[in-house]
Amino acid sequence: MAALFPSWAVIVLVMSEAAVVMGGFPATLKLERTIPLASHELELSRLRERDRLRHGRLLQSSVGVVDFPVLGIYDPFLVGLYYTKLQLGSPPREFHVQIDTGSDVLWIGCNSCHGCPKSSGLQIPLKLYDPGSSSTASTVSCSDQRCRSAIRSSGSSCSGSSNRCSYTFQYGDGSGTTGYYVSDLLHFNTIVQGSVAGNATAKIMFGCSTAQTGNLTTSDRAVDGIFGFGQQSLSVISQLSSQGAAPRTFSHCLKGSDGGGGILVFGEIVEPNMSYTPLVPSMPHYNLDMRSISVGGQVLSIDSSVFSTSINRGTIVDTGTTLSYLADEAYDAFVEAIENAVSETAHPVLSRGNQCYLITTSVNNVFPRASLNFAGGASLVLNPEDYLLQQNSIGGAAVWCIGFQKTEGQSITILGDLVLKDKIFVYDLAKQRIGWKNYDCSSSVNVSATIEKGKTEFVNAKQMDSEGSSLDQLPNTVALLLHVLVLAGLLFS
Repeated sequence: MAALFPSWAVIVLVMSEAAVVMGGFPATLKLERTIPLASHELELSRLRERDRLRHGRLLQSSVGVVDFPVLGIYDPFLVGLYYTKLQLGSPPREFHVQIDTGSDVLWIGCNSCHGCPKSSGLQIPLKLYDPGSSSTASTVSCSDQRCRSAIRSSGSSCSGSSNRCSYTFQYGDGSGTTGYYVSDLLHFNTIVQGSVAGNATAKIMFGCSTAQTGNLTTSDRAVDGIFGFGQQSLSVISQLSSQGAAPRTFSHCLKGSDGGGGILVFGEIVEPNMSYTPLVPSMPHYNLDMRSISVGGQVLSIDSSVFSTSINRGTIVDTGTTLSYLADEAYDAFVEAIENAVSETAHPVLSRGNQCYLITTSVNNVFPRASLNFAGGASLVLNPEDYLLQQNSIGGAAVWCIGFQKTEGQSITILGDLVLKDKIFVYDLAKQRIGWKNYDCSSSVNVSATIEKGKTEFVNAKQMDSEGSSLDQLPNTVALLLHVLVLAGLLFS
């Protein structure tokens, strides 16, 4: 079913606790990041274990399966989760879903789910999707072209007896989710030629999960589902763009400081001096061609083959991973360079196997900047807070630990939230590139999207009040706060 709005509509996905957008296809959702209370502290080993299981999902959707070894490190950390709200069905119901650039499929726990959590430590209400209560829902059959595509690209199958297109995602520890695909309306707000138009809809295919096992049954970080932002045909961004309902570009800016929140938008965040690097072609995830790592302006001596890309090698951008991971040889060289740089100003300590440092002044005065250097001359600059995690204090000295982890025996680097936070990231699928820039994610952004040849629409959104940004309130809120500037007649080659 085609989108129920004109092809020139601007879909603004503004997602934020205090978020702003400028976008030529803006559709509006609220992006939230919750930092649990002290009662939700996890030791580093558990945090790594959760990432490892999540990597099972990330990699099992591809041609090869790679399992990451886990180190027995137990330093406690507060865990952050980025998620958003979306509305599905008729009448529309609101669901909380994790934002995940490392997977493709949107799936929601369904009313017949066995093992779905009943409550969430994130203090959000959990809901189950019921296709029987939506007048616009339908089951995706085995003969549907979308089912055949799912079978080719993910862990999907078809049951001859039920004629339902089904899926099973199994994780490394035996936990997983099983369900079937349905088609229903996604509701979002759009900006159409400078004016907010609510109640825009598009028919999408997504997963209706009927069973969850293992860690997915726990309540501490439970949400209603996973919102896959991958570039394969099953992702929502791919489905909407194929209908002409969204551009083939999305962007996020994830706030890393207290309170969290941020911005998630279908469209390109436009800022001067953005760094762009090409996506590695024919890969199932957002793989980048990293060439080297620098610490304090000095390129580290790491064999270039460490960064080569294949199904189970290379560098992946993944908002679903909390920490960040370096390939074996790269990790050792990185930590050694940090140790050498702070040998006279920080006291090294081992905390349950993790390399940490005691300092009595600002972390930025002690630790050097680092950079990850990519094809095309693009460098991702890392401030100390982008590779360190503060643990606690001892006798008036702050304890900072290396936040990067080692993927022992593997040549995979995964850039998770530790690195991605406090930066604009643009995923330009049309031009097959990713761009970034360090940024205060509580500030306004400009978003642009080409909505038809020869015409681009821009929106500049000022900060939105977090108390007035639910989807049902958003049209009025946006109408009051958005300042829209339409530039027509721009020609593009």
